Amino acid sequence: MWHPIEVVASTGSTNDDLARRPDAPAGLVRIAGHQTAGRGRFDRVWQDVPGAGVAVSLVLRPARDVTHWGWLSLLMGMAVADGLRAVGDEVGCDASRISLKWPNDVLIDDAKVCGILAQTDGQSAVVGWGLNVAMTRDELPVPTATSLALAGWPTDATRAVAAVLRQMQHYYTLWEDGYDLRDDYLRLSSTIGQRVRVERPDGFIEGDAVGLSITGALLVDVDGERVAVEVGDVIHLRKGL
Repeated sequence: MWHPIEVVASTGSTNDDLARRPDAPAGLVRIAGHQTAGRGRFDRVWQDVPGAGVAVSLVLRPARDVTHWGWLSLLMGMAVADGLRAVGDEVGCDASRISLKWPNDVLIDDAKVCGILAQTDGQSAVVGWGLNVAMTRDELPVPTATSLALAGWPTDATRAVAAVLRQMQHYYTLWEDGYDLRDDYLRLSSTIGQRVRVERPDGFIEGDAVGLSITGALLVDVDGERVAVEVGDVIHLRKGL
């Protein structure tokens, strides 16, 4: 389902490139080896190093009701996690080292290796992901990040991107067909079962992360009350369940 595929050495932001093209076809993919104005959630800066990472954005036009579009970034995270697991499995890497932190972080050994950003206008969506491929420890933007190289994972960006796109087609097709993918997500999640602090625009809550809603919201048990979190930053505190 991925075509056409555009590849550039550098750009400001692959997400912005596609968001400025309202007539872009579903399945269009744009790949850059470097971003000069990459962004994460809440307009945070996404930093990379030329030649040491890869940024990928794709256009989707989901048929499902917009209330379920929160799943798009979750599907992308699942695809990245399973794609990297498949690439690592070829050389004997332990797949269990890769996990997902809700809503949009892919982790290796609990350190962030990939971030995801979904932008929607109700008609279409642009879903982007940035992968730290060959960054050294000194090049990482924060101490809690890592790269494929530092984790001892294969660093062939082309193979990684291809594997992730295959997995995204698989999950996106199932989701469009109406399948409930919560069990698939839970298989990869390092958040569910944790005691968490969730920082939201209106404050924070602490409780046990117990699952996902049908729309992809994080369900947090706060003193016996189940709260559905649609937007927020999660901090893992300790095992809660």
